[in-house]
Amino acid sequence: MSSDEVRLIRAIFDESVAAQQRFSVQGSERVEQAAGLIGRALSTGHLLLAFGNGGSAGDAEHFVAELVGRFEVERRPLPAVALTSDSSVVTAIANDYGYERVFARQIEALGKPGDVAFGISTSGRSKNVEAALASGKTLGMLTIALTGRDGGRMGADADIHLNVAEASTARIQEVHRTIIHAICLIVDRKVGGEPKA
Repeated sequence: MSSDEVRLIRAIFDESVAAQQRFSVQGSERVEQAAGLIGRALSTGHLLLAFGNGGSAGDAEHFVAELVGRFEVERRPLPAVALTSDSSVVTAIANDYGYERVFARQIEALGKPGDVAFGISTSGRSKNVEAALASGKTLGMLTIALTGRDGGRMGADADIHLNVAEASTARIQEVHRTIIHAICLIVDRKVGGEPKA
């Protein structure tokens, strides 16, 4: 490997660390608020519905896996669904209603007042994520937007906006993953559990 490539790799890590630190200073209180809201909802029998596109779809599925399975403690499984993971549902809705409705239609089918709609978009401008959060609000769900850049309309309209104000999609995604892990840690503490052996 050339020294130029090593410098490039180190620069990526340095940029990621800097982005994490910037968000930590500005956004930790909002993460705590989001985790508290999610913990209370899941502890009282409500459901979390998570969704996003591309890498954000992967983050939604990862988040749900940590809640339904476990994060760092043994505890009861928590009720959460990723709206990205059923290809038949996603493609049927996209075919019949258009891609902008793939998450909103599922929110309307599954969401109830007090449930949590957790939308992820690195730009804050994903029309289908925005539409789903709007549908959730209409149903009386609690809405959380995890965004990048300026957060767009979906951030402005959500009950809680977790915004990673970076220009690089990669750096935004890296901080999003840390935010999700922080939420999982606080939710574990709120719902109770025993550390893994």
